[in-house]
Formats: sequence, structure tokens, C-alpha cells
Amino acid sequence: MSAQPHMYAADDPETALKYAIQHIKGDRVQIVEGVIEPMSPTWGHEKAVTKVRRQIEPTADKLGCVIGSGNVDLPGTPNWYVPDLAVVPDQFENAEAVTPDQTLLVMEVTSDSNGDTDRIVKRRRYAEYGAPLYFLVDRQERSCTLFSKPGELGYTNSDGPHPFGTPIHLPDPFGLDLDTSEF
Repeated sequence: MSAQPHMYAADDPETALKYAIQHIKGDRVQIVEGVIEPMSPTWGHEKAVTKVRRQIEPTADKLGCVIGSGNVDLPGTPNWYVPDLAVVPDQFENAEAVTPDQTLLVMEVTSDSNGDTDRIVKRRRYAEYGAPLYFLVDRQERSCTLFSKPGELGYTNSDGPHPFGTPIHLPDPFGLDLDTSEF
């Protein structure tokens, strides 16, 4: 009996590509509209993520959720995202990836190299795939926006952009105000 070297159908390029990027040693990468992007956030980028994580952690624990930057798959597209932060129910803790509609919140922090990806492409795709809340921290514009009520054409509700320092209310199931003053 021989071990199978891969777990995908050779005639399925989407699955093969997503399988391949998960097995790149030493690097985290994502696929955005078919383009492979290495993940290398700056410390300022990580600071914004840490500030949000610390604020939502008690509520996420009460809700029975995991907070992290795990894989998010958008089936039927050449997209495999690694959000800066996502909140997902504990039931998905052993999943290799979740879909956006399985999250409670997705957060992206822009960088100089790919800010429009987070502002435009990911916002549209997260909405299309049903992520209920998309929190965008725009470091170049020094603003935050919370998008909600996803649909096929995008989010139908946005709260922002607000300058850093403006509290951002996360609706139920979180029911808390995020302090954005230290982003």
C-alpha cells in the first residue's frame, strides 16, 4: 500500500492551487483574485490587530469563539485569504479553513503595498460570501470602517470611515465599543 502524495483531483486547478499554498514551508501566503501574495505584516500593522484582539477576547470567550488569522476559503474562486483577524465559533477550531459566512467578524488592516485589496477586493468578496461583519483599519487614511449586512453586491451598511480615536460599535453578538485611539 502506498501513501497518496496529494489530496486533490489533478483536473481541479482551484483545489490544486489552494492545496499548494497551504504546503509552502516557512511562509504564509494568500491568493487574491488568482495572485499569490506573501504575508509579511509590519509591527504597526500587528499593533492594530493586537489592540482589537485584546478588546474582543472576553466577549469572544463568552460566545465560545476562537480569534486568529486562520485560512478563509472562497469556494468556486481563486481566492484563499488569511485575514489579519477573524472570530469563528469553536466548532471550527480543527478546520483547515472556514468560509466567510462561518465567521462572526473579519478584520483587515491595510498596508502600503496592498491597501486597495483590503478596501475594495476583499470587502466585496467578504460580503459576497456572507461575512456578517468586516472591520477595515485603514492605516494610510488613518481611519476605521465597520461594514455589515452582506449581500451579493456588497455590504449594505457601513459605519465610517471614522478617524482613529473614534469608538466603533460592534453590534450583537459582540455589543461593545472598540477603542481605536492607539492604532
